[in-house]
Amino acid sequence: MDLNLDGKVALITGSSKGIGEAIARGLAREGAIVIVHGRNRTRTEEVAEDIKGRGGRAHAVVGDLTHEGDVQRLVDQTQALVRPVEILINNAGGSGETEDWSTTRPETWAAGYDRNVLAAVRVTTRLLPGMRAAKWGRIVNISSLAALMPPARRPDYAAAKAAMIAMTASLAKAVALDGITANTVSPGTIHSASLDEAFRKVALNEGLAADAPWPDIERIVLPMFADVPLGRVGTLEEIADAVSFLVSPRASYITGANLRLVGGMWPGL
Repeated sequence: MDLNLDGKVALITGSSKGIGEAIARGLAREGAIVIVHGRNRTRTEEVAEDIKGRGGRAHAVVGDLTHEGDVQRLVDQTQALVRPVEILINNAGGSGETEDWSTTRPETWAAGYDRNVLAAVRVTTRLLPGMRAAKWGRIVNISSLAALMPPARRPDYAAAKAAMIAMTASLAKAVALDGITANTVSPGTIHSASLDEAFRKVALNEGLAADAPWPDIERIVLPMFADVPLGRVGTLEEIADAVSFLVSPRASYITGANLRLVGGMWPGL
């Protein structure tokens, strides 16, 4: 299926690694001009250069999205490199220290909200005028299954990601008549580097070798972490494919949705 994304300009925040990197690579494969963002200049530029080396079109921008000045510079640089952004993926954020209800502190909640929700707000509000003027735009906010099935640990993270779902629903209504869609994607048990490491540590205790084939580790360890009907973890590429569809013209009637890419919950989130 041709997603008609050739030449579309897409900014993916937090795309120097993990889910964001996978989304940037996926959109580049669909022909989009991707803006790779991160805080580490070397890593961010490496990802952009690798995408170009594989035939894609990519640029790198660097900035801390908790700082207003960095956000403005990032947006200005992006528009100078190409043209106004048409697709925005708010992926930057993540969790901080591992706390539970016996150790959690208000400042941890404030920092998590700033890093996830307000970072997305800072970028979105700066790019919305251009999308509204063009009468076309796509915004996808990356949340987490933790927002819908909160674990006992890291309540600050679950609350921040839940706020992103509510924020997206409000935004979708506000921009619906401007030709802009806004949706949330909430990944659950995904084969990231951190999950791989966690599973392999457990596998050692179960008598498997640290370098055992992933299907063997997944078969033994996954049931200990999550009840996933599909019997396997999701892949970064599967998230990228879902996001690529949501931001395409073919998904023009989907807005205000929260797509759950899950079959269970990894308590380590």
